[in-house]
Amino acid sequence: MALRSTVYKAELQIADMDRGHYATHALILARHPSETEERLMVRLLAFGLNADEALAFGRGLSNGDEPDLWLRDLTGAIHLWIEVGLPDEKWIRKACGRAERVLVVAYGGSKADIWWNQNAAALSRLDSLGVMRIDAETGAALAGLAQRSMQLSCNIQDGEVWIGSGEQGVSCTPAWLKAWRS
Repeated sequence: MALRSTVYKAELQIADMDRGHYATHALILARHPSETEERLMVRLLAFGLNADEALAFGRGLSNGDEPDLWLRDLTGAIHLWIEVGLPDEKWIRKACGRAERVLVVAYGGSKADIWWNQNAAALSRLDSLGVMRIDAETGAALAGLAQRSMQLSCNIQDGEVWIGSGEQGVSCTPAWLKAWRS
């Protein structure tokens, strides 16, 4: 018998002063049996950083043909494709061919550094690709916020992010390893 995904519900209040986006999003996240709470929360952070009414979670780990998050218009055109983790370079190239913009949110400490060092030269040629790195301490702290039912605030100003609930929160400044060139 196959293991089932665990459902997490989050009410995410976003105040993104950098983009002028202020909204509350009711989100349902399915955590694949092989997914860690750290990865789940990095996906949630990626949502907060790119929040839009049309941004949606893909089937991710359970379907290799969809991203972790994507922003599509009514015609099905993909405006933003977001991958969380350390995807294969060939997969990133494929995503760049399908979407206007692709964002990789790399995390995992030294593993992310090694991944970037191995792929930076090839990925630097992709104009529609942006790569952001979340440090290991932030990933671990985000995992500590994970609960099956969450009410979180996400405040973004001058590239700095605070995400949390009440007194418990995580502050971070995602590092851009590669910015979009479009």
